[in-house]
Amino acid sequence: MGVIERIMWRVPVVGAVMGSQTAMAEDEMQQATPERPNIVFILADDMGYGDLACYGNRYIQTPNIDRLARTGTSFTQAYAGSGISSPSRCSLMTGKNTGNTRIRDNQCYAGGLTGLKINTNGDTTIVRRANLLQEDVTLGTVMGKAGYRTCLVNKWHLDGYDPQAAPNHRGFDEFYGWTIATVHSNSPYYYPYYRLHGDSLVHIKENEHDAHVRHNTEISTDDAIAFIHRNKDQRFFLFLGYDAPHEPYNIDDTSWYDEHGDWSMNTKRYAALVTHMDYHIGRLLGTLDALGLRENTLVVFASDNGAAVMAPIEVLNCGAGLKGRKGQLYEGGIRVPLIVNQPGRVPARQISNLVYFPDFMPTLARLAGSSEAVPSDTNGMDISPLFFGDSLDTDHRYLYWEFPGKQRALRYGEWKAVTVKKGAPLELYHISVDPNETNNVADAHPEMVQAFDKKMREMRTPSPNYPIEGEK
Repeated sequence: MGVIERIMWRVPVVGAVMGSQTAMAEDEMQQATPERPNIVFILADDMGYGDLACYGNRYIQTPNIDRLARTGTSFTQAYAGSGISSPSRCSLMTGKNTGNTRIRDNQCYAGGLTGLKINTNGDTTIVRRANLLQEDVTLGTVMGKAGYRTCLVNKWHLDGYDPQAAPNHRGFDEFYGWTIATVHSNSPYYYPYYRLHGDSLVHIKENEHDAHVRHNTEISTDDAIAFIHRNKDQRFFLFLGYDAPHEPYNIDDTSWYDEHGDWSMNTKRYAALVTHMDYHIGRLLGTLDALGLRENTLVVFASDNGAAVMAPIEVLNCGAGLKGRKGQLYEGGIRVPLIVNQPGRVPARQISNLVYFPDFMPTLARLAGSSEAVPSDTNGMDISPLFFGDSLDTDHRYLYWEFPGKQRALRYGEWKAVTVKKGAPLELYHISVDPNETNNVADAHPEMVQAFDKKMREMRTPSPNYPIEGEK
């Protein structure tokens, strides 16, 4: 790791990186076992369903993630919590769908706090955002109650503009990364000079004066590996939220793809961001191996939503032919790769069960032994039997998504109803035979559309941050 210079930033330091939980008693600090494993959850940012070789990509090199899939269980019908970052991560962290989560869009319509948003072109705009509150139970909270040491690295995106809503104030013991509230804590994007360690802002000296020395994917992996080393003798939950391959596609080393003379630099950099992330995932897995922790660690890999409009979707087939993209509730916006791996416990197989982000709250709680800490109003189910080779009926339930008042979608079994335009009628797709949503059969099944519409209205609750016209 490089040299960093520590400075203070706006809010008081709470034990440097200690969060809302107190240090655990010695008798609670137990080592992981295969049955109660460490958990490492790796989340890519804006990576499409088709960006991995193990999901059919013919261009992008991802040998380490492919090995996780080849030796573990991969899901072909896994869904993110939303089509964009904040609501998707909120769904993952709280076990609720976007009809019930605290954060249902990147920006809120009322309430919340206002602050500066740095756009990809460097300009800033004032926007309003909601944030997780103290009463919101997170994965960090649940895992901590089970005696796990918890850490979130890099991207959180659930603090809005409240510095006191960072991960170390929402259930995680340690936090290294950037927040929305500290607007320059990941600036410039991918080669940051600033970074938060808990409530302290530090300088990445090698990137001073806009130097491109340490890429954020490397920095984040270093933070994650250091956490693993410090906690190798006790159970831990590590959430590693990479930025890659979110735009702007900023990486200097594109050597993996320079031979593709017909590719634009945008395409080369996008592919390089994914491969560079894969390389560092290999470093992290190598650390688990070297410390003898691999058999006692469950590794989960996913993406927070589909590929963005700026991604080379057509050139690299980022969406694997699925309709739509990031920001939409078509399959290309919400269907994501999901891989689970633990040597000796998770079998090598590919399965098509319907699962989505709200499932991880009850699932990880079950693995950790803290199911009683899961709130009763969560929307997910415990899918852990699927991790270990068992069968489970996950298809006969309703999976719901919305951008309040703008888009909504509902999946049940072989069918999906969706609209991505405000006020537009629902479209209906027989997903099992039409996964690319090419044939809208709503007119042929009006009674089914009506039933889906009724169920959608039942599945959501009103939110003061996202008021809908006519809703009380």
